[in-house]
Amino acid sequence: MARSPGNIRFKAARVAAGYASQQALVEALAERGVSVDVRQVRRWESDTPPWPYAGAQQALTELLGQDIEALGFTPPAGHDRTLTSRRVRIPQIRAAVQNPATMQPSSAAADYLAVTRAHRRLYWTVAPTVLHPVVSAHAVLGEALLPATAGATRQTLAAALAESFLLAGRIEFFDLREPQQAGETWLRALQAAGEADDSLLGAAVLAHMAFVPGWGGDRDGAVERMVMARTYARRGPASAEFLAWLDAVEAECETRCGRTGTALNLIAHGEGVLADGPEHSSPEWMDWFSAVRLAAFKGNTQLIAGHLPQARETLLGVLDALPPDADKQRTVVLADLAAVEAAAGAPEAACAFAVRALEQLETHWYATGMERVREARRALATWQHRECVRDLDDRLYGWAATLSALTR
Repeated sequence: MARSPGNIRFKAARVAAGYASQQALVEALAERGVSVDVRQVRRWESDTPPWPYAGAQQALTELLGQDIEALGFTPPAGHDRTLTSRRVRIPQIRAAVQNPATMQPSSAAADYLAVTRAHRRLYWTVAPTVLHPVVSAHAVLGEALLPATAGATRQTLAAALAESFLLAGRIEFFDLREPQQAGETWLRALQAAGEADDSLLGAAVLAHMAFVPGWGGDRDGAVERMVMARTYARRGPASAEFLAWLDAVEAECETRCGRTGTALNLIAHGEGVLADGPEHSSPEWMDWFSAVRLAAFKGNTQLIAGHLPQARETLLGVLDALPPDADKQRTVVLADLAAVEAAAGAPEAACAFAVRALEQLETHWYATGMERVREARRALATWQHRECVRDLDDRLYGWAATLSALTR
């Protein structure tokens, strides 16, 4: 008989919060005055986890970032649910969705997956502020449907749910620049991937979670999550493209933490992995990475490392090779080219690239792209009285852009 996975929601939350072992969580709880042992944590991670006492509930929600029911605990009869803390914003719309009264047919998973796939494609063309509420509501629906499924239907639905939460988090992090919310959403994705027992989806979620500490300069936090991601990827099997993407993510985090030499080594390794060819095909949902996107990571790292001729050559090559629908990536590359020219002392060329990036943003908003444009503009401070820079400022600081810059 197959071994039960136990309380996968609690396990996923523990791992995502950085407590790789049950003992590590015990020690963290002790620091908050909660005395439990590993056996108690093991019971919380069992099929029938006992309801934690009040002090433990508060400490667990603070340490793991979710309310106690979201961690897989069922309240005892008579429990006042109004006392349960709600720390994640997506559940604000969850209250409007009731669990279905009857078991769902196998077609429910297929129908849910079809919508998930449509959202994945729409991400590249639909404005993030329009798409995000739809994807989030779809994820809430998936959570409501999941308890009313079983067997293969449940596994298919859970995997599609994980992908929906992954996409919602991508929009929050890259398009809306809400890293804290993205981290919370990706935790939901990890829990759903655990329900599906999908190691590659789990690896993808954990690698995305590394962006949050990585972009914040917390190298230890980023490395820890990347170690977890690579561990899950080994259970895959992972394609060469997937493994190269893990190198790219870690390189991005290393770059943000000031270790460009390490980052360039990781990118070189990723290039070698891609050159060796795929032993396995990439999962259908992995539509955000390719060799040209690895080159885009490389160009940015070369820029930050001060390797300007190499960065220029790499980024121009990326610009030529990007597919027609890669508008968001194109914005980032144009902004990086602007930064290259500013660092090289060519303000006119820098402004020309920056203006092209802004033109892209007018039709395809991407918060990460706008951040790169602003970084390029800051590099032009020496020439801020030049006409080309003033013209750039006129484009950059319209009413909407100014208010956005001041409120983020």
